[in-house]
Amino acid sequence: MGRSRRTIPEELLLLALDPATGTTAQPQSLDLGLAGAQLVELALAGRIAPDGDRIAVVLPRPTGDPTLDSALELLRRRGSPVRAVHWIGGPRLGLRQTYLTHLERCGMVHAVSSQMCGVLPTTRYQATETAISREIRTRLDAAIRTGVPPDPRTAALAALAHAVGLGKHLYPGNEGRSSRSRLRDLIRHDPMGGLVAHAVMDVQNGAGAQPRRAAGNGAPSGQPASSGAGGRPAAARASVPAGGPSRQLADQARHTVGGMVRAG
Repeated sequence: MGRSRRTIPEELLLLALDPATGTTAQPQSLDLGLAGAQLVELALAGRIAPDGDRIAVVLPRPTGDPTLDSALELLRRRGSPVRAVHWIGGPRLGLRQTYLTHLERCGMVHAVSSQMCGVLPTTRYQATETAISREIRTRLDAAIRTGVPPDPRTAALAALAHAVGLGKHLYPGNEGRSSRSRLRDLIRHDPMGGLVAHAVMDVQNGAGAQPRRAAGNGAPSGQPASSGAGGRPAAARASVPAGGPSRQLADQARHTVGGMVRAG
């Protein structure tokens, strides 16, 4: 894969980077989004394909991108298709920092060392290629405001931006409500992006052990009811109704995945 085109994980990270603070919005859910964005990029490169709610490797040939190739090799080693929620909910330590370091090497961001509370060392990142960030945002804005079906890359980026909660960062306040709604609607324009975005939201809601839109509360046939994304217990989720989010789901999710969850 040539490096003339930015990958979806890179674009998602640039969208999340706050130019005022030098930090990333929604950092914990963003880690899930980056793992999902890798899947979308590999699918667009013809290396993987959806198989129901699972991901199957169809061409294990490297792409030329070290970070993507590492993910592709991990998928290949599984030997059989893996559920998207299990892949995204697995440990992804350092993935965000890996991409920030890569963007710094490419000259797209600049690292600024500082101290938190005057004591703890911390690093903030400022975008240096602001034209690139503007181009990404312009594509997203056009897809939202024109109603024209976007290309697969932009549709997938929009789906992931919605899934990790960037809507409130990109389109804040009451005036941004309609834009946030249309951002959510773009999820339907790319099947792979939609699959991954739903998986990201399921992991955040602690629903990794059940496929989306499952009928009833029990585990599906052939799937154990004892584990969810990342091997987390699913017993606490067994009594959650199949409808929308509830207070019970929010309380259980906080105990299930801690700080990674945005309460329903």
